[in-house]
Amino acid sequence: NHVGSHLVIDGEGNFQGSVSGGCVEGAVIAEAADVIASGTPRVLEFGVADETAWRVGLSCGGRIRVYVERIDG
Repeated sequence: NHVGSHLVIDGEGNFQGSVSGGCVEGAVIAEAADVIASGTPRVLEFGVADETAWRVGLSCGGRIRVYVERIDG
């Protein structure tokens, strides 16, 4: 996906949008549950240098950084 892609997740795990293919989105959704509960934002990073790169679907290479924050509305 492109720079600035968005993924919106609610407290029940429903989501809309996309930040990456593979299992990266699953990891982002799991982390988002913690961010929703705590209110503390975090930055997630995935890349080919990381031993989990293949597991999360970055076998083609590259690096992705995802900023996760709770939005109260």
